[in-house]
Amino acid sequence: MNTTQQTQPLILVVDDEPALLGEVASVLTAAGFTCHCCTTADMAIAKARVSLPDLILSDIHLHDRSGLEMCEQIRQIEALRDVPVMFLSGAQIPDIIRRSHAAGGAYYLRKPFDPEVLVELIHKALWMPQLVANHASRAQAITV
Repeated sequence: MNTTQQTQPLILVVDDEPALLGEVASVLTAAGFTCHCCTTADMAIAKARVSLPDLILSDIHLHDRSGLEMCEQIRQIEALRDVPVMFLSGAQIPDIIRRSHAAGGAYYLRKPFDPEVLVELIHKALWMPQLVANHASRAQAITV
């Protein structure tokens, strides 16, 4: 997290449905997070490179490519490698949970979602001990 600009964790939300983006952003803002929203994987990757989010929350089905492909690409970017990616999707694909974990996703939550469960999973993903250490070292490298 870029602590010089904000104290709230930054969540990048990626979904091609504007209504859902607004709903998720409202839930997360009410829970104390800062949200940036994107409607395509390419926009999300570009935004993530600049803003260095603390977590990325993405749908599986996006207009330009799948959230799984986006996650795999994010894992190849050094500055984003340790950023947790969660999937929030209504995808009815066989073995989608296994595939989302194989692509580098931390959690998979089905739509429609329970706002309390979403916030709880985000907290878990953000504060896992190994991620805290990685975020601290990344933030230190940015400020040096």
